[in-house]
Amino acid sequence: MNRKLRMGMIGGGKDAFIGAIHRIAANSDGLIELVCGALSINQEIAVDSGRSLFLEESRIYTTWEEMLEKESALPEDKRMDFVTIVTPNFAHFAPAMAALDRGFHVVIEKPITVSLDEAKQLAKKVEETGLTLCLTHTYTGYPMVKQARQMVKEGMFGKIRKVYVSYHQGWLSKLSEREGNAQAAWRTDPKRSGKAGAMGDIGTHAFNLAEYITGQKVSKLCAALNIVVAGRALDDDGGVLLQFDGGATGVLTATQVAAGEENNLTIKIYGEEGGIEWYQQEPNTLIVKWLNKPAEIYRAGTAFNSEIAKMNTRTPGGHPEGYLEAFGNIYRNFARTLQGRITGEQVDTDQVEFPSVNDGIRGMAFIDNVVRSHESNEKWTTFEV
Repeated sequence: MNRKLRMGMIGGGKDAFIGAIHRIAANSDGLIELVCGALSINQEIAVDSGRSLFLEESRIYTTWEEMLEKESALPEDKRMDFVTIVTPNFAHFAPAMAALDRGFHVVIEKPITVSLDEAKQLAKKVEETGLTLCLTHTYTGYPMVKQARQMVKEGMFGKIRKVYVSYHQGWLSKLSEREGNAQAAWRTDPKRSGKAGAMGDIGTHAFNLAEYITGQKVSKLCAALNIVVAGRALDDDGGVLLQFDGGATGVLTATQVAAGEENNLTIKIYGEEGGIEWYQQEPNTLIVKWLNKPAEIYRAGTAFNSEIAKMNTRTPGGHPEGYLEAFGNIYRNFARTLQGRITGEQVDTDQVEFPSVNDGIRGMAFIDNVVRSHESNEKWTTFEV
């Protein structure tokens, strides 16, 4: 392709943190440019945000409906190629469906929707239109997560037996939603966030990471959810026992009331011959432990890693890479896929991969099944999609 992909954005104005993250990630490889946006439901913020990003005045929109209508009316060589949706959960589905209907590819924040039914409708629309949808499950973009996945895939640890994954935060240890914290307000509101709180917000990341690295799917679970902070409407803490279709068993914990924790996502996976440990707060390191030989430390940016890990590493060893670079890897792989579609070039989807609408369905099914298990008296809930 002899041009950049043209990106529009819904949400993510100057009053939101995640929009800037997406814009940095999209710009990481020079493959994408932001050309338009409906950046806030507040008209003044939408306009100010668009101007601060130097968008053309005529392409600063105050509603996503207006943006999709006017962009689709532009000549093909000017209109956006895809739209990124970074609104709160409840405002994902409608603009995503409308964008697909108008022929635009979609990048969308997780969880993909507020219900499993909406996620399934979105998947059906993707299939009908033949367009591409990317779900930004950020942590799958880290090079050492891809290294761990490749080692499991190659059978280096034998049959996988145990999975322990935890995502611990402390930022909701107080009733912050009633103290002016806008992020807390919508994430703890069932109407805007969905039927789960911490388990929907960060538990889905832990679930996705476990399935991504092991290559196995959760088949049964047993869940307990807690509301620790009095007055909160959704769970802020919980635990889930897991059974996988490949024979592994595991434990998943997600909490946002672990006072003092920042963003502590951790996964440990063990097979017959050894296992791995990865910590999101030290993402360049993968600890590999063996049954009959000393432990090893794999580092991002070194020659010992798999090709897919190298492809998703941006700097030489010893130069810290983190959240933004992982996000950038997802956008780059999405962009390369889209470029291939536009030019008719073949793309190796095993190497150039990113989370899709199917991962979104799995995430929403996880939320549904966790809530159903929590409300049930049965020990095990069969995982239904």
